[in-house]
Amino acid sequence: MKIVVGSRGSKLALRQTNWVIDILKEKFEDVEFEVKVIKTKGDKIVNVSLDKIGDKGLFVKEIEKELLEGKIDMAVHSMKDMPSEMTEGLTFSGIPKREDYRDVLVLRDGYKDIDDIPKGGRIGTGSKRRKYQLLKYRPDLEVVSIRGNVDTRIKKIENENLHGVVLAAAGLKRIGLEDKISSYLSPDIVLPAPAQGALALQIRKDRLKLDKMLKKISDRKTEIQIKAERAFLKGVGGSCHVPIGALCNVIEDRIILEGILGDEDGSKLVREKIEGKIGDEETIGYKLADKILKELK
Repeated sequence: MKIVVGSRGSKLALRQTNWVIDILKEKFEDVEFEVKVIKTKGDKIVNVSLDKIGDKGLFVKEIEKELLEGKIDMAVHSMKDMPSEMTEGLTFSGIPKREDYRDVLVLRDGYKDIDDIPKGGRIGTGSKRRKYQLLKYRPDLEVVSIRGNVDTRIKKIENENLHGVVLAAAGLKRIGLEDKISSYLSPDIVLPAPAQGALALQIRKDRLKLDKMLKKISDRKTEIQIKAERAFLKGVGGSCHVPIGALCNVIEDRIILEGILGDEDGSKLVREKIEGKIGDEETIGYKLADKILKELK
């Protein structure tokens, strides 16, 4: 049996895809895997900030097309890149164990954390979620819009005279750049993106045998977190135009879901949390979305 796996071509995307394949190979030794690199719209437009392109599924549409046409059997995506609505005919299969969900600071030499950055310091990020939460904590900072892969963003510290950049811990860890992390941003300061650090294994709905296979590498705790966080994302009508963050903590048979939502210019940010029991993830996600939307009005 041979499985063709679709992936974006960045170093991080390929590292993630091969990580999934390695786990699958351990369980299914007789299966052959082939990686097919697919270029997405988001890969082609590199000099415009994501919220300005304003297209849901910026990093997934072309890959989904190949899935639907049967040119690939499965796709590996960063779960946080997935639109809140699933494309007709496709589905998520197993969800492997989540990597670190936090955001981190990569700072120039001489600085160690967010409180260490001088007044008026320049910090790079392409995300409204990171920008407006950082500014809420440190209104004196200048947040500079940047795009590009992980290596490119780190280089911008020198090239664009920044004090540092904000990145996802998961990405740095997956490509072996953990030593570049100056400090972790507490979720109390910057709540991560819904499903940050988790991977999405996407297949066609009719591939039942493949679905059964991929569910063998699913992680229960991650499944619970993602269900709740993505229900919140769907509930608020998730888009890249507004800052949205969510984090679900699982404590025994309970879950605590925290969410944040703002308007386009970040002038208003509402952060709330809600508790419930395992099994009610989606209900809790929608409930929290309702609560926050009412407060934002």
